[in-house]
Amino acid sequence: MVAPSVDKGPRCSPDAQEPPPGAVYAAQVVRPASALTVQPARPDEFDRIAELTVRVYVEGGLASAGYTADLADVAGRSTRSQLLVVRDEDGRVIGSVALVLSGDFGEVTASDDEAAFRMLVVAPEAQGRGVGELLVRTCLDLARAAGKRRMVLSTGPAMTAAHRLYERLGFRRLPERDWTPVPGIDLMVYALELQP
Repeated sequence: MVAPSVDKGPRCSPDAQEPPPGAVYAAQVVRPASALTVQPARPDEFDRIAELTVRVYVEGGLASAGYTADLADVAGRSTRSQLLVVRDEDGRVIGSVALVLSGDFGEVTASDDEAAFRMLVVAPEAQGRGVGELLVRTCLDLARAAGKRRMVLSTGPAMTAAHRLYERLGFRRLPERDWTPVPGIDLMVYALELQP
């Protein structure tokens, strides 16, 4: 009986060169990108989210120290929004956002057709990995699923990296809705029309 022929795939040509001795390839030294996902925050992560948010906003010069209590009140905002996180490969929170589909916590929503997100934060050591974009895109998807027609947000003038992200995702400025929550703090409003 003759064994069936098995195709072993393409063969190297006789002219193919072997890699030089000691050659190192990217697959040997670069860890593959992990599949980061967005999940609801757990209460045992609230302290980490508070520390991260205060560190990035206040210590990073994006918000005044007078805003610290609001930034640290993760338990409070978890009752008024959907608190979402991204965890790294070790399960540590490296990003967070508060998605507001209803209620007054959105602050800049003008109708029931609008959703908002607030307090978007990414750990400095995780910036540049797409964590912020993943959180924003998830907020957009959840708002669409909830039947919202527009996503709005307010941001400080110093948050230029966030502005670039929002503009890249299609958000447009709504200067007519800019506002001042307290004297000396001027916030800019961005919006994105949500297509079904």
